[in-house]
Amino acid sequence: MDNAIDLRSDTVTRPTQAMRQAMASAQVGDDVAGDDPTVNALEARAATLFGKDAALFVPSGTMGNLLAILAQTRPGDEILTHDESHIYYYEGGGYAALAGCSVRFVDDADAPKKGTMTPDALDRAMRGRDLHYPHSTLLTIENTHNRAGGLVWPEATRRALCDRAHQAGLRVHMDGARLWNASVASGVALDQLADGCDSISVCLSKGLGCPVGSLLVADQGTIDIARHKRKMLGGGMRQAGILAAAALHAIDHHIDRLADDHRRAAKLGRQLAAMPMFDFDPEQIETNLVYATLSTKAMDAHGDAFAWQDRVESVGVRCYAESRTTLRFVTHLDLGDDHIAEVPERLHSLLG
Repeated sequence: MDNAIDLRSDTVTRPTQAMRQAMASAQVGDDVAGDDPTVNALEARAATLFGKDAALFVPSGTMGNLLAILAQTRPGDEILTHDESHIYYYEGGGYAALAGCSVRFVDDADAPKKGTMTPDALDRAMRGRDLHYPHSTLLTIENTHNRAGGLVWPEATRRALCDRAHQAGLRVHMDGARLWNASVASGVALDQLADGCDSISVCLSKGLGCPVGSLLVADQGTIDIARHKRKMLGGGMRQAGILAAAALHAIDHHIDRLADDHRRAAKLGRQLAAMPMFDFDPEQIETNLVYATLSTKAMDAHGDAFAWQDRVESVGVRCYAESRTTLRFVTHLDLGDDHIAEVPERLHSLLG
């Protein structure tokens, strides 16, 4: 359907006209040689924003996370992470195939929110030093947490966890693909959200609306290693200033407006929760992700979420089946209030 309302992800956005103009006028050089002035400006800007020594522009968030792992572990090491983390769930097993690491899960049983972890949970997961065990060297956290519904980490919990990890000799990497959203939703500055983490990856092609790219920020030594690993993985780009210009424009113009995405997600959640095909609590929505669990009646009548994804798309609403029971809807730069208001109108025809 040509007029489909696309709520699959915030990665579906198109560059705005102003962003395209910034890209067209960008000064460029050879970034692999280190002389692309726009990339250099972006990396310096990111380092300042997140309160770290240095930053590295990379093609994707998956590469940013992998570079953080490669730079802070050795083959045979163990990574501690949540069992529904993006690094574990959605990145092709790169931590194993390319970094030679295994994972051990830290549970969220006593955590204040799903997807978060407490210092006590980390203690339970730590196995100590024994020649039979792999060395646990890196803890990864995710803020906002995708599969937890875009929830924002409570700062006190995150800081306490980072402190405990460092006491145990671990490095801490934050997958902050949507850390911009966490900052806007919580009112906490980016450098404060990054404090206590040794490395952070942030995505530019989600809420900020850039066509390509992510950033890895860390201390200078970690970035130096990551830059070499980026070249090894084929992630070095030449006249990448065209893409970096989009990122600089987005940092200047697209961060504050994330509050509109959050407001629209909350409204969409309330609208969907009021429909008999869904059964979930819209008050759990904190940012721009809406995880809508199907009602038992809806699944008995028409199948699981994968079948419902096709049904929903048939009326011009695109979403993503996150599991057999849940559909995910994501608000973003390309959607306005009129689109959100129209979603329940289109879905209403599926109630029969």
